[in-house]
Amino acid sequence: MLIIQTKSLFLFHLYISQLWLLFFNTMNPSNGNGSMSTASSSGAWDGRDQFPAGLRVLVVDDDPTCLMIFEKMLKACLYQVTKCNKAETALSVLREHKNEFDIVISDVHMPDMDGFELLKHITSEMDLPVILISADARKQVVMEGVTYGACDYLIKPVRIETLKNIWQHVVRKKARNTV
Repeated sequence: MLIIQTKSLFLFHLYISQLWLLFFNTMNPSNGNGSMSTASSSGAWDGRDQFPAGLRVLVVDDDPTCLMIFEKMLKACLYQVTKCNKAETALSVLREHKNEFDIVISDVHMPDMDGFELLKHITSEMDLPVILISADARKQVVMEGVTYGACDYLIKPVRIETLKNIWQHVVRKKARNTV
């Protein structure tokens, strides 16, 4: 029990450290008042000059702290972010707003529906790349995600440098669909 609490505390501190780094790296020096710059994009990703800015990302995680951190990091990458704290809600949002998302990032272990089940629904009903995220780095869990069709499996804590490159999964998916 102590090991699990220590690991959770370590992950929490690591996320907070990344959040502070993100805050200081996104300060807008030109305004002089220390406000944080925010990502604002005018619409869907369309492959023009601003690429990959505006990439529409749905993030699913039952942990509100993780959702907040992912939102901050993804917005720093100039992506549009929609958050859901339940997989069932995320699935409803995806069904109701078809073609309004470019990629989904989902936690694996959630109470209402796990990320694997969400992944199965998305891959059978929609044509979206799905990235699974988890602190669970066991080989069998990672392999299960990839087997079910995840385009990537990221181990928490996820670095902003990794999130900057998620657009590549969208491009690969679109390229496969045009062949």
